[in-house]
Amino acid sequence: MNRWLAALLLGWATLASGETWHFGLIGDVPYSANERRELPHMLASIAASQVDFIAHIGDIKNGQERCDDSLFADRHGLFNSSSVPFVFVPGDNEWTDCERLSNGGYAPLERLGKLRSLFWQDRFSLGQKKLPQDRQAGGYPEHARFRLGPVLFVTLNLPGGNNNFGETDQARAEYRARNPVVLAWLSENFALARREKLAGIVLLFQANPGFKHFAQGIAHRGYREFLEQLQAETLNFPGQVVVVHGDTHASRIDQPLRDRQGKRLGNFTRVETFGYPLMGWTQGTIDTAAASLFRFEPHAWPDKGN
Repeated sequence: MNRWLAALLLGWATLASGETWHFGLIGDVPYSANERRELPHMLASIAASQVDFIAHIGDIKNGQERCDDSLFADRHGLFNSSSVPFVFVPGDNEWTDCERLSNGGYAPLERLGKLRSLFWQDRFSLGQKKLPQDRQAGGYPEHARFRLGPVLFVTLNLPGGNNNFGETDQARAEYRARNPVVLAWLSENFALARREKLAGIVLLFQANPGFKHFAQGIAHRGYREFLEQLQAETLNFPGQVVVVHGDTHASRIDQPLRDRQGKRLGNFTRVETFGYPLMGWTQGTIDTAAASLFRFEPHAWPDKGN
C-alpha cells in the first residue's frame, strides 16, 4: 500500500512539474558588417542555450543593401550552418523593396522566387539538424507549420511596407493574389489547433501590422483584413495566441490586441524581436505547468555576463 501510494505521488509530481520546450527568436539582422561578423557567434550562443529551434522572422539585410544572389547565398549558408533547426520567414528588405535602385532594381517577385529556391526547397527547416514541416499547398512554400509540444507554429509571408499593398487606393496585383492565401493559411491553422485541442498557436511573420492603429479604428490598408481575422480567430480560440514579428526594431513583449469593444484580449501576446542598431535575441519557453503557458526573455548581444 505504501509503495502504491509513493508511486502515485511520484506520478502526480511528474505531471505537476510539466514539460518545457525552448526556442530562440531573432529578426532584422544582420544590418551591418559588424552584425554580420557577430551573428554566427550569437547563433552559436543561442544554440548552446538548448533551444529546440531558432526562428528568423525576416529582414536579413538593411534596406539599402543590394538584393544580389551572393548575399542570399551568404545568408543561406549562415542559417543552414546552425547546429539546431533554423526557420526563416521573409521580410520586405529581401523581396518587396528590392526594386529600389540602391537594392539593385530587381523585380520583387523574381527575388521572392530566388528566396524560395534557396530557403524552402523541401519540407524541412534549415540547419544541421532538420525540423520537419508541413507547407501550404500551392506556390507559397514559405508558409509552413510545425508542432512543438502542445503548440502549433505557423509562418506567414506578411512583409513590412504595408504588406506590399502599394501607394494608391488600388492594391497591387501581388498583394491581391497573396493576401487571400495568407488569410486561408491563418484560418486553416487556427482550425487545426482547435480541432486538436492544442494549448497554443504561435504566428511568425515580419511586419508590424499596426495593432495600435487597428484598435483606434484606423488600420493600415495592407493589414486590416489580416488583423480582423486574427482578432476573430483569437476570440474563438480557447488557448494562448502569440504573434512574433520584427520590422520596427523595438524589442517588446505586450498584449496590444483588443476586441471590438476595446477590451484587451488576455490570451494574446505580441513579441517583437530586437532590431538595428540593437542586436539581440528573445528566448521563448513553453511550460505546460505554467498558467500562462509561454514565457519570453529578451537577451541583448553581446551578452555582458559572458
